[in-house]
Amino acid sequence: MKRLIVASTLLLSTTLLDAAEDSKVTYIAADQVAKGGSLATAPNLSITVAHRTEAGMVEVHDKETDTFYVLDGSATIVTGGTMVGGSVTGPGQHRGTDITGGQAQRLAKGDVMVIPAGVPHWFKEVPSSIDYYVVKVIAP
Repeated sequence: MKRLIVASTLLLSTTLLDAAEDSKVTYIAADQVAKGGSLATAPNLSITVAHRTEAGMVEVHDKETDTFYVLDGSATIVTGGTMVGGSVTGPGQHRGTDITGGQAQRLAKGDVMVIPAGVPHWFKEVPSSIDYYVVKVIAP
Protein backbone atom coordinates (compact mmCIF):
# COMPACT_ATOMS: atom_id res chain seq x y z
CA MET A 1 0.00 0.00 0.00
CA LYS A 2 2.84 2.41 0.86
CA ARG A 3 4.48 1.76 -2.50
CA LEU A 4 1.21 2.58 -4.23
CA ILE A 5 0.91 5.87 -2.33
CA VAL A 6 4.51 6.83 -3.09
CA ALA A 7 4.16 5.88 -6.74
CA SER A 8 0.90 7.84 -7.01
CA THR A 9 2.46 10.88 -5.31
CA LEU A 10 5.49 10.88 -7.56
CA LEU A 11 3.33 10.33 -10.65
CA LEU A 12 1.04 13.22 -9.67
CA SER A 13 4.07 15.41 -8.99
CA THR A 14 5.57 14.57 -12.36
CA THR A 15 2.26 15.21 -14.10
CA LEU A 16 1.84 18.60 -12.41
CA LEU A 17 5.43 19.54 -13.13
CA ASP A 18 5.10 18.53 -16.78
CA ALA A 19 1.89 20.50 -17.18
CA ALA A 20 3.39 23.56 -15.50
CA GLU A 21 6.44 23.51 -17.77
CA ASP A 22 4.59 23.13 -21.08
CA SER A 23 5.07 19.37 -21.03
CA LYS A 24 8.87 19.52 -20.80
CA VAL A 25 10.32 16.39 -19.27
CA THR A 26 12.38 16.90 -16.16
CA TYR A 27 15.11 14.35 -15.50
CA ILE A 28 17.28 14.42 -12.40
CA ALA A 29 20.20 11.97 -12.37
CA ALA A 30 20.83 9.84 -9.29
CA ASP A 31 24.06 11.67 -8.44
CA GLN A 32 22.17 14.99 -8.29
CA VAL A 33 19.38 13.46 -6.20
CA ALA A 34 22.03 12.09 -3.82
CA LYS A 35 23.34 15.64 -3.24
CA GLY A 36 19.91 16.68 -1.94
CA GLY A 37 18.38 20.12 -2.10
CA SER A 38 16.04 21.40 -4.76
CA LEU A 39 15.34 18.90 -7.53
CA ALA A 40 12.58 20.59 -9.51
CA THR A 41 10.41 23.68 -9.32
CA ALA A 42 7.41 24.99 -11.20
CA PRO A 43 4.83 27.68 -10.42
CA ASN A 44 2.60 25.17 -8.61
CA LEU A 45 5.11 22.58 -7.43
CA SER A 46 8.51 22.00 -5.88
CA ILE A 47 10.41 18.81 -5.12
CA THR A 48 13.36 18.72 -2.73
CA VAL A 49 15.40 16.21 -0.79
CA ALA A 50 15.78 17.33 2.81
CA HIS A 51 18.23 16.22 5.49
CA ARG A 52 17.55 17.07 9.11
CA THR A 53 19.67 16.39 12.20
CA GLU A 54 17.71 18.40 14.75
CA ALA A 55 14.28 19.75 15.53
CA GLY A 56 13.00 22.65 13.49
CA MET A 57 10.49 25.43 13.91
CA VAL A 58 6.75 25.02 13.62
CA GLU A 59 5.61 25.77 10.06
CA VAL A 60 2.28 26.72 8.53
CA HIS A 61 1.94 27.25 4.79
CA ASP A 62 -1.19 29.07 3.63
CA LYS A 63 -1.25 27.57 0.11
CA GLU A 64 1.23 24.67 0.13
CA THR A 65 0.37 21.03 0.74
CA ASP A 66 3.48 19.12 1.84
CA THR A 67 4.00 15.46 1.06
CA PHE A 68 6.92 13.81 2.87
CA TYR A 69 8.39 10.46 1.87
CA VAL A 70 11.02 9.25 4.35
CA LEU A 71 14.13 7.84 2.67
CA ASP A 72 16.14 7.08 5.80
CA GLY A 73 16.24 7.77 9.53
CA SER A 74 13.39 8.79 11.80
CA ALA A 75 11.82 11.73 13.59
CA THR A 76 8.81 12.72 15.63
CA ILE A 77 6.56 15.20 13.85
CA VAL A 78 3.65 17.04 15.46
CA THR A 79 0.74 18.09 13.25
CA GLY A 80 -2.48 20.01 13.83
CA GLY A 81 -3.31 21.96 16.92
CA THR A 82 -2.41 25.62 17.29
CA MET A 83 0.95 27.22 16.57
CA VAL A 84 2.52 29.11 19.49
CA GLY A 85 4.84 32.09 19.09
CA GLY A 86 4.07 32.47 15.41
CA SER A 87 5.24 35.16 13.04
CA VAL A 88 5.04 35.75 9.31
CA THR A 89 8.34 34.90 7.62
CA GLY A 90 7.29 35.41 4.01
CA PRO A 91 4.20 35.53 1.82
CA GLY A 92 1.92 32.74 3.06
CA GLN A 93 4.63 31.38 5.39
CA HIS A 94 4.47 31.32 9.18
CA ARG A 95 6.96 30.02 11.76
CA GLY A 96 6.48 29.39 15.46
CA THR A 97 8.11 27.84 18.52
CA ASP A 98 5.60 25.22 19.67
CA ILE A 99 2.27 23.55 18.99
CA THR A 100 -0.52 23.09 21.51
CA GLY A 101 -3.11 20.38 20.98
CA GLY A 102 -1.35 18.70 18.06
CA GLN A 103 -0.81 15.00 17.45
CA ALA A 104 2.67 13.44 17.54
CA GLN A 105 3.59 10.80 14.97
CA ARG A 106 6.86 8.94 14.54
CA LEU A 107 8.09 8.94 10.94
CA ALA A 108 10.54 6.27 9.76
CA LYS A 109 11.99 4.94 6.50
CA GLY A 110 9.27 4.24 3.94
CA ASP A 111 6.58 6.35 5.64
CA VAL A 112 4.55 8.94 3.72
CA MET A 113 2.76 11.91 5.30
CA VAL A 114 0.55 14.46 3.51
CA ILE A 115 0.04 17.74 5.36
CA PRO A 116 -2.66 19.96 3.83
CA ALA A 117 -2.14 23.70 3.48
CA GLY A 118 -2.93 25.59 6.69
CA VAL A 119 -2.04 22.71 9.05
CA PRO A 120 0.74 23.45 11.58
CA HIS A 121 3.57 20.92 11.52
CA TRP A 122 6.83 20.58 13.43
CA PHE A 123 9.74 18.18 13.46
CA LYS A 124 9.89 18.14 17.25
CA GLU A 125 12.49 15.41 17.77
CA VAL A 126 15.18 14.04 15.46
CA PRO A 127 17.13 11.38 17.39
CA SER A 128 19.94 11.06 14.81
CA SER A 129 18.90 12.23 11.34
CA ILE A 130 16.14 11.96 8.77
CA ASP A 131 16.31 12.19 4.98
CA TYR A 132 13.09 12.72 3.05
CA TYR A 133 11.55 13.93 -0.19
CA VAL A 134 9.34 16.99 0.12
CA VAL A 135 6.79 17.48 -2.63
CA LYS A 136 5.01 20.83 -2.29
CA VAL A 137 1.86 21.37 -4.30
CA ILE A 138 0.97 25.06 -4.31
CA ALA A 139 -2.64 26.19 -4.65
CA PRO A 140 -3.29 29.17 -6.92
